[in-house]
Amino acid sequence: MEVAIIGGGICGLALALNLHKRGIASRIYERAPEIKPLGVGITLLPHAMREFTALGVGDLLLKAGIENRESAFFNRFGQLIYKEERGLFAGYQFPEVGIHRGTLHLILFEAAKTKLGSDAIVLDHECTSVEQDDNGVTIHFKDRDSVRADVAIACDGINSPIRKQFYPDDKLAFAGINTWRGVTRRKPILDGRTYMRVGSIFTGKMVIYPIVDNIDDEGRQLINWMAEIKGDSPLQNDWNKPGQLTDFLSIYENWRFDWLDVGQMIRDADQILEYPMVDKDPIDTWTFGRVTLAGDAAHPMYPRGSNGAAQAAIDARTLADLLRNHTDPRDALKAYEAERAQTAAKVVRTNREFPPDFINIKVEELVGDKPFENLDKFITQDELKALSDNYKRIAGFALSDVTPRNF
Repeated sequence: MEVAIIGGGICGLALALNLHKRGIASRIYERAPEIKPLGVGITLLPHAMREFTALGVGDLLLKAGIENRESAFFNRFGQLIYKEERGLFAGYQFPEVGIHRGTLHLILFEAAKTKLGSDAIVLDHECTSVEQDDNGVTIHFKDRDSVRADVAIACDGINSPIRKQFYPDDKLAFAGINTWRGVTRRKPILDGRTYMRVGSIFTGKMVIYPIVDNIDDEGRQLINWMAEIKGDSPLQNDWNKPGQLTDFLSIYENWRFDWLDVGQMIRDADQILEYPMVDKDPIDTWTFGRVTLAGDAAHPMYPRGSNGAAQAAIDARTLADLLRNHTDPRDALKAYEAERAQTAAKVVRTNREFPPDFINIKVEELVGDKPFENLDKFITQDELKALSDNYKRIAGFALSDVTPRNF
Protein backbone atom coordinates (compact mmCIF):
# COMPACT_ATOMS: atom_id res chain seq x y z
CA MET A 1 0.00 0.00 0.00
CA GLU A 2 1.16 3.51 -0.80
CA VAL A 3 -0.41 6.59 0.72
CA ALA A 4 -0.41 9.93 -1.10
CA ILE A 5 -0.29 12.81 1.36
CA ILE A 6 -1.49 16.12 -0.07
CA GLY A 7 0.30 18.89 1.81
CA GLY A 8 3.67 19.02 3.55
CA GLY A 9 2.72 21.06 6.58
CA ILE A 10 2.67 19.94 10.20
CA CYS A 11 -0.12 17.42 9.67
CA GLY A 12 1.27 15.95 6.45
CA LEU A 13 4.78 15.52 7.83
CA ALA A 14 3.49 14.02 11.09
CA LEU A 15 1.39 11.56 9.10
CA ALA A 16 4.33 10.52 6.93
CA LEU A 17 6.49 9.91 10.02
CA ASN A 18 3.72 7.91 11.71
CA LEU A 19 3.17 5.77 8.61
CA HIS A 20 6.89 5.14 8.23
CA LYS A 21 7.06 3.97 11.83
CA ARG A 22 4.35 1.42 11.05
CA GLY A 23 5.98 0.21 7.83
CA ILE A 24 3.57 1.93 5.43
CA ALA A 25 4.97 3.73 2.38
CA SER A 26 3.88 7.28 1.67
CA ARG A 27 4.79 10.23 -0.48
CA ILE A 28 4.09 13.89 0.30
CA TYR A 29 3.05 16.30 -2.44
CA GLU A 30 3.57 19.91 -1.36
CA ARG A 31 2.56 22.97 -3.39
CA ALA A 32 5.43 25.20 -2.21
CA PRO A 33 8.61 25.09 -4.33
CA GLU A 34 10.72 25.13 -1.16
CA ILE A 35 10.19 24.79 2.57
CA LYS A 36 10.77 28.05 4.45
CA PRO A 37 10.44 28.86 8.18
CA LEU A 38 7.25 30.90 7.86
CA GLY A 39 4.88 32.26 10.48
CA VAL A 40 5.35 33.31 14.08
CA GLY A 41 4.80 31.46 17.36
CA ILE A 42 2.91 28.31 18.26
CA THR A 43 2.37 26.54 21.58
CA LEU A 44 2.73 22.77 21.78
CA LEU A 45 0.51 21.52 24.59
CA PRO A 46 1.39 18.29 26.46
CA HIS A 47 -0.77 16.12 24.21
CA ALA A 48 0.97 17.60 21.15
CA MET A 49 4.39 16.96 22.72
CA ARG A 50 3.31 13.38 23.46
CA GLU A 51 2.69 12.84 19.75
CA PHE A 52 5.91 14.52 18.61
CA THR A 53 7.97 12.76 21.27
CA ALA A 54 6.73 9.41 19.94
CA LEU A 55 8.01 10.50 16.51
CA GLY A 56 11.48 11.10 17.94
CA VAL A 57 11.55 14.92 17.75
CA GLY A 58 10.39 15.89 21.23
CA ASP A 59 13.86 16.74 22.56
CA LEU A 60 14.66 18.79 19.46
CA LEU A 61 11.48 20.81 19.88
CA LEU A 62 12.11 21.42 23.57
CA LYS A 63 15.67 22.56 22.87
CA ALA A 64 14.57 24.88 20.05
CA GLY A 65 11.72 26.48 22.01
CA ILE A 66 10.91 27.56 25.56
CA GLU A 67 9.26 25.37 28.15
CA ASN A 68 6.24 27.06 29.74
CA ARG A 69 6.08 26.93 33.53
CA GLU A 70 2.72 28.61 33.97
CA SER A 71 -0.22 30.26 32.26
CA ALA A 72 -1.46 33.60 33.60
CA PHE A 73 -4.63 35.58 32.90
CA PHE A 74 -4.77 39.37 33.36
CA ASN A 75 -7.39 42.06 32.80
CA ARG A 76 -6.56 44.98 30.52
CA PHE A 77 -5.39 46.95 33.53
CA GLY A 78 -2.60 44.47 34.16
CA GLN A 79 -4.18 42.87 37.22
CA LEU A 80 -3.69 39.14 37.70
CA ILE A 81 -6.96 37.21 37.46
CA TYR A 82 -5.79 33.60 37.63
CA LYS A 83 -2.68 31.54 37.03
CA GLU A 84 -1.82 27.87 36.93
CA GLU A 85 1.22 25.69 36.39
CA ARG A 86 1.63 24.04 33.01
CA GLY A 87 3.25 20.99 31.45
CA LEU A 88 5.71 19.10 33.63
CA PHE A 89 5.21 21.66 36.40
CA ALA A 90 1.50 20.74 36.52
CA GLY A 91 2.21 17.02 36.75
CA TYR A 92 2.01 16.10 33.06
CA GLN A 93 4.49 13.58 31.70
CA PHE A 94 5.23 15.90 28.77
CA PRO A 95 6.23 19.57 28.70
CA GLU A 96 4.39 22.52 27.19
CA VAL A 97 6.59 24.35 24.69
CA GLY A 98 6.42 27.73 22.95
CA ILE A 99 8.26 27.63 19.64
CA HIS A 100 8.47 29.39 16.28
CA ARG A 101 6.07 27.71 13.87
CA GLY A 102 8.73 27.72 11.16
CA THR A 103 11.17 25.94 13.47
CA LEU A 104 8.60 23.23 14.24
CA HIS A 105 7.96 22.81 10.52
CA LEU A 106 11.65 22.52 9.64
CA ILE A 107 12.32 19.99 12.41
CA LEU A 108 9.51 17.77 11.12
CA PHE A 109 10.65 18.29 7.52
CA GLU A 110 14.25 17.26 8.27
CA ALA A 111 13.05 14.24 10.26
CA ALA A 112 10.85 13.13 7.36
CA LYS A 113 13.67 13.56 4.83
CA THR A 114 16.02 11.55 7.02
CA LYS A 115 13.63 8.68 7.68
CA LEU A 116 11.69 8.48 4.41
CA GLY A 117 14.31 9.80 2.00
CA SER A 118 14.22 13.11 0.15
CA ASP A 119 12.39 11.59 -2.82
CA ALA A 120 9.39 10.92 -0.58
CA ILE A 121 8.72 14.67 -0.33
CA VAL A 122 7.79 16.14 -3.71
CA LEU A 123 7.76 19.95 -3.78
CA ASP A 124 6.19 22.35 -6.29
CA HIS A 125 3.15 20.08 -6.78
CA GLU A 126 -0.13 21.92 -6.34
CA CYS A 127 -2.96 19.41 -6.07
CA THR A 128 -6.13 20.47 -7.88
CA SER A 129 -8.39 17.43 -7.58
CA VAL A 130 -8.60 13.68 -7.07
CA GLU A 131 -10.37 10.83 -8.85
CA GLN A 132 -10.82 7.29 -7.63
CA ASP A 133 -11.86 3.86 -8.76
CA ASP A 134 -11.97 0.38 -7.23
CA ASN A 135 -8.20 0.02 -7.42
CA GLY A 136 -6.89 3.36 -6.25
CA VAL A 137 -6.78 7.14 -6.45
CA THR A 138 -5.49 9.47 -9.15
CA ILE A 139 -4.15 12.79 -7.88
CA HIS A 140 -4.12 15.69 -10.33
CA PHE A 141 -1.76 18.66 -10.10
CA LYS A 142 -1.45 22.05 -11.73
CA ASP A 143 1.06 21.81 -14.60
CA ARG A 144 2.34 18.43 -13.41
CA ASP A 145 1.68 14.80 -14.33
CA SER A 146 -0.96 12.96 -12.32
CA VAL A 147 0.06 10.18 -9.91
CA ARG A 148 -1.60 7.06 -8.54
CA ALA A 149 -1.82 5.77 -4.98
CA ASP A 150 -3.97 3.42 -2.93
CA VAL A 151 -5.40 6.25 -0.80
CA ALA A 152 -5.07 10.04 -0.65
CA ILE A 153 -5.02 12.03 2.58
CA ALA A 154 -5.79 15.75 2.24
CA CYS A 155 -3.53 17.59 4.69
CA ASP A 156 -3.70 20.74 2.58
CA GLY A 157 -4.95 23.22 5.14
CA ILE A 158 -7.91 25.47 5.74
CA ASN A 159 -8.28 26.30 2.03
CA SER A 160 -8.04 22.67 0.93
CA PRO A 161 -8.98 22.12 -2.74
CA ILE A 162 -9.80 18.50 -1.87
CA ARG A 163 -12.31 19.55 0.78
CA LYS A 164 -13.74 22.04 -1.74
CA GLN A 165 -14.14 19.21 -4.26
CA PHE A 166 -16.43 17.32 -1.88
CA TYR A 167 -18.02 20.44 -0.34
CA PRO A 168 -18.41 22.94 -3.22
CA ASP A 169 -20.20 25.47 -0.99
CA ASP A 170 -17.51 25.29 1.67
CA LYS A 171 -16.58 28.70 3.10
CA LEU A 172 -14.79 30.33 6.00
CA ALA A 173 -16.74 31.37 9.09
CA PHE A 174 -15.82 34.89 10.22
CA ALA A 175 -17.43 36.39 13.31
CA GLY A 176 -15.79 39.82 13.21
CA ILE A 177 -12.58 39.04 15.13
CA ASN A 178 -9.40 40.29 13.46
CA THR A 179 -5.90 39.61 14.72
CA TRP A 180 -2.37 40.96 14.32
CA ARG A 181 0.64 38.83 15.16
CA GLY A 182 4.21 39.83 15.74
CA VAL A 183 7.52 38.93 17.33
CA THR A 184 9.60 41.31 19.43
CA ARG A 185 13.12 40.99 20.86
CA ARG A 186 13.14 42.17 24.45
CA LYS A 187 14.07 41.24 27.99
CA PRO A 188 12.05 38.38 29.52
CA ILE A 189 8.57 39.22 30.80
CA LEU A 190 7.83 38.06 34.37
CA ASP A 191 9.86 34.85 34.79
CA GLY A 192 10.43 34.41 31.04
CA ARG A 193 8.48 31.14 31.11
CA THR A 194 4.87 32.36 31.30
CA TYR A 195 2.08 32.18 28.72
CA MET A 196 -0.04 35.34 29.19
CA ARG A 197 -3.59 36.21 28.15
CA VAL A 198 -4.44 39.86 28.76
CA GLY A 199 -7.82 41.56 28.28
CA SER A 200 -10.73 40.30 26.18
CA ILE A 201 -11.73 40.32 22.52
CA PHE A 202 -14.43 42.94 23.30
CA THR A 203 -12.10 45.62 24.66
CA GLY A 204 -8.80 44.36 23.24
CA LYS A 205 -6.96 41.14 23.96
CA MET A 206 -3.30 40.15 23.84
CA VAL A 207 -1.74 36.70 23.92
CA ILE A 208 1.96 36.91 24.79
CA TYR A 209 4.61 34.22 25.26
CA PRO A 210 8.33 33.68 24.59
CA ILE A 211 9.46 31.35 21.80
CA VAL A 212 13.27 31.71 21.65
CA ASP A 213 15.61 32.13 24.62
CA ASN A 214 18.69 34.37 24.68
CA ILE A 215 18.25 35.27 21.03
CA ASP A 216 21.11 37.80 20.93
CA ASP A 217 23.55 36.61 23.64
CA GLU A 218 22.38 39.56 25.76
CA GLY A 219 19.64 37.67 27.57
CA ARG A 220 16.78 38.93 25.41
CA GLN A 221 14.03 36.59 24.25
CA LEU A 222 11.98 36.50 21.08
CA ILE A 223 8.46 37.25 22.30
CA ASN A 224 5.47 36.12 20.27
CA TRP A 225 2.32 38.21 20.63
CA MET A 226 -1.13 38.28 19.08
CA ALA A 227 -3.58 41.18 19.31
CA GLU A 228 -7.28 40.37 18.90
CA ILE A 229 -10.34 42.60 18.71
CA LYS A 230 -13.97 41.88 17.82
CA GLY A 231 -15.59 44.58 15.70
CA ASP A 232 -18.86 45.23 13.92
CA SER A 233 -17.37 45.37 10.42
CA PRO A 234 -17.77 42.38 8.07
CA LEU A 235 -14.34 43.17 6.60
CA GLN A 236 -11.68 40.66 7.56
CA ASN A 237 -7.91 40.96 7.61
CA ASP A 238 -5.86 39.65 4.70
CA TRP A 239 -3.41 36.74 5.21
CA ASN A 240 -1.21 38.11 2.45
CA LYS A 241 -0.63 41.62 3.82
CA PRO A 242 1.78 42.83 6.52
CA GLY A 243 0.06 44.33 9.55
CA GLN A 244 -0.08 48.10 10.00
CA LEU A 245 0.38 49.69 13.44
CA THR A 246 -2.25 52.32 12.69
CA ASP A 247 -4.91 49.61 12.39
CA PHE A 248 -4.72 48.46 16.00
CA LEU A 249 -2.03 50.14 18.13
CA SER A 250 -4.42 52.74 19.57
CA ILE A 251 -6.25 49.99 21.47
CA TYR A 252 -3.09 48.99 23.35
CA GLU A 253 -1.09 52.24 23.43
CA ASN A 254 -1.92 52.96 27.08
CA TRP A 255 -1.51 49.42 28.37
CA ARG A 256 1.41 50.22 30.66
CA PHE A 257 1.73 47.79 33.55
CA ASP A 258 4.44 47.56 36.17
CA TRP A 259 5.50 44.31 34.46
CA LEU A 260 5.08 45.25 30.74
CA ASP A 261 4.58 48.23 28.40
CA VAL A 262 2.40 46.55 25.77
CA GLY A 263 2.40 49.48 23.33
CA GLN A 264 6.20 49.62 23.33
CA MET A 265 6.43 45.87 22.75
CA ILE A 266 4.20 46.23 19.68
CA ARG A 267 6.16 49.20 18.31
CA ASP A 268 9.45 47.31 18.73
CA ALA A 269 8.28 44.28 16.71
CA ASP A 270 10.59 42.72 14.13
CA GLN A 271 7.58 41.99 11.94
CA ILE A 272 3.78 42.25 12.12
CA LEU A 273 1.36 40.04 10.19
CA GLU A 274 -2.40 40.38 10.00
CA TYR A 275 -4.89 37.52 10.02
CA PRO A 276 -8.64 37.10 10.39
CA MET A 277 -9.87 34.86 13.19
CA VAL A 278 -11.65 32.22 11.11
CA ASP A 279 -12.64 28.60 11.21
CA LYS A 280 -15.22 26.47 9.43
CA ASP A 281 -18.41 24.82 10.59
CA PRO A 282 -17.75 21.20 11.61
CA ILE A 283 -18.57 18.51 9.07
CA ASP A 284 -19.57 14.94 9.89
CA THR A 285 -18.12 13.30 6.78
CA TRP A 286 -14.36 13.42 6.23
CA THR A 287 -13.96 10.21 4.25
CA PHE A 288 -15.02 9.58 0.64
CA GLY A 289 -13.97 6.08 -0.39
CA ARG A 290 -10.20 6.19 -0.74
CA VAL A 291 -9.88 9.88 0.16
CA THR A 292 -10.06 11.52 3.56
CA LEU A 293 -9.31 14.86 5.23
CA ALA A 294 -6.95 15.55 8.12
CA GLY A 295 -5.70 18.50 10.15
CA ASP A 296 -6.99 21.93 9.13
CA ALA A 297 -8.53 20.45 5.98
CA ALA A 298 -10.83 18.43 8.25
CA HIS A 299 -11.37 20.72 11.25
CA PRO A 300 -9.99 24.26 10.99
CA MET A 301 -10.40 25.91 14.39
CA TYR A 302 -9.84 29.27 16.03
CA PRO A 303 -6.21 29.62 17.17
CA ARG A 304 -7.37 30.28 20.71
CA GLY A 305 -6.55 27.19 22.68
CA SER A 306 -3.16 26.26 21.19
CA ASN A 307 -4.82 23.10 19.97
CA GLY A 308 -4.53 23.03 16.17
CA ALA A 309 -1.13 21.29 16.01
CA ALA A 310 -2.16 18.78 18.67
CA GLN A 311 -5.37 17.80 16.89
CA ALA A 312 -3.51 17.45 13.58
CA ALA A 313 -0.86 15.23 15.19
CA ILE A 314 -3.55 13.06 16.78
CA ASP A 315 -5.27 12.75 13.39
CA ALA A 316 -1.96 11.57 11.94
CA ARG A 317 -1.31 8.93 14.57
CA THR A 318 -4.91 7.67 14.49
CA LEU A 319 -4.85 7.36 10.71
CA ALA A 320 -1.55 5.49 10.73
CA ASP A 321 -2.76 3.04 13.38
CA LEU A 322 -5.95 2.26 11.49
CA LEU A 323 -4.25 1.88 8.11
CA ARG A 324 -1.92 -0.64 9.71
CA ASN A 325 -4.76 -2.56 11.36
CA HIS A 326 -7.24 -2.80 8.45
CA THR A 327 -6.83 -4.94 5.35
CA ASP A 328 -8.97 -2.64 3.19
CA PRO A 329 -7.76 0.98 3.47
CA ARG A 330 -11.29 2.23 2.81
CA ASP A 331 -12.38 0.60 6.06
CA ALA A 332 -9.46 2.28 7.83
CA LEU A 333 -10.45 5.72 6.56
CA LYS A 334 -14.06 5.28 7.70
CA ALA A 335 -12.90 4.06 11.10
CA TYR A 336 -10.66 7.14 11.37
CA GLU A 337 -13.61 9.41 10.62
CA ALA A 338 -15.72 7.63 13.24
CA GLU A 339 -13.01 8.07 15.86
CA ARG A 340 -11.99 11.65 15.16
CA ALA A 341 -14.76 13.71 13.54
CA GLN A 342 -17.02 14.27 16.54
CA THR A 343 -14.11 14.75 18.94
CA ALA A 344 -12.57 17.44 16.73
CA ALA A 345 -15.96 19.09 16.21
CA LYS A 346 -16.29 19.57 19.97
CA VAL A 347 -12.94 21.36 20.06
CA VAL A 348 -13.96 23.63 17.15
CA ARG A 349 -17.19 24.60 18.90
CA THR A 350 -15.50 25.06 22.26
CA ASN A 351 -12.84 27.34 20.76
CA ARG A 352 -15.68 29.50 19.46
CA GLU A 353 -17.84 29.61 22.57
CA PHE A 354 -15.80 28.74 25.66
CA PRO A 355 -12.07 29.06 24.85
CA PRO A 356 -9.43 29.40 27.59
CA ASP A 357 -9.76 33.21 27.51
CA PHE A 358 -13.41 32.81 28.49
CA ILE A 359 -11.91 33.39 31.94
CA ASN A 360 -10.99 36.95 30.91
CA ILE A 361 -14.40 37.56 29.33
CA LYS A 362 -16.25 36.27 32.40
CA VAL A 363 -14.26 38.46 34.80
CA GLU A 364 -14.69 41.52 32.58
CA GLU A 365 -18.47 40.98 32.62
CA LEU A 366 -18.64 40.42 36.38
CA VAL A 367 -16.40 43.31 37.39
CA GLY A 368 -17.70 45.75 34.80
CA ASP A 369 -14.50 46.29 32.80
CA LYS A 370 -12.69 48.20 35.51
CA PRO A 371 -9.95 47.47 38.05
CA PHE A 372 -10.97 45.33 41.00
CA GLU A 373 -9.91 45.39 44.64
CA ASN A 374 -10.97 41.89 45.62
CA LEU A 375 -11.79 39.53 42.77
CA ASP A 376 -13.13 36.88 45.18
CA LYS A 377 -16.19 39.09 45.71
CA PHE A 378 -17.12 38.38 42.10
CA ILE A 379 -15.70 34.93 41.35
CA THR A 380 -13.42 32.56 43.28
CA GLN A 381 -10.16 31.02 42.17
CA ASP A 382 -11.78 27.59 42.38
CA GLU A 383 -14.49 28.70 39.96
CA LEU A 384 -11.87 30.05 37.56
CA LYS A 385 -9.94 26.79 37.82
CA ALA A 386 -13.11 24.89 36.92
CA LEU A 387 -13.46 26.97 33.73
CA SER A 388 -9.86 26.17 32.78
CA ASP A 389 -10.23 22.48 33.58
CA ASN A 390 -13.40 22.24 31.52
CA TYR A 391 -11.59 23.43 28.38
CA LYS A 392 -8.75 20.97 28.94
CA ARG A 393 -11.21 18.13 29.33
CA ILE A 394 -13.07 18.90 26.09
CA ALA A 395 -9.85 19.56 24.17
CA GLY A 396 -8.38 16.23 25.28
CA PHE A 397 -5.51 17.37 27.48
CA ALA A 398 -6.83 16.98 30.98
CA LEU A 399 -4.05 15.59 33.16
CA SER A 400 -5.59 12.11 33.17
CA ASP A 401 -5.85 12.10 29.35
CA VAL A 402 -2.23 12.79 28.47
CA THR A 403 -0.51 9.50 29.14
CA PRO A 404 2.27 7.90 27.06
CA ARG A 405 1.16 5.70 24.19
CA ASN A 406 2.73 2.56 22.81
CA PHE A 407 3.49 2.97 19.12
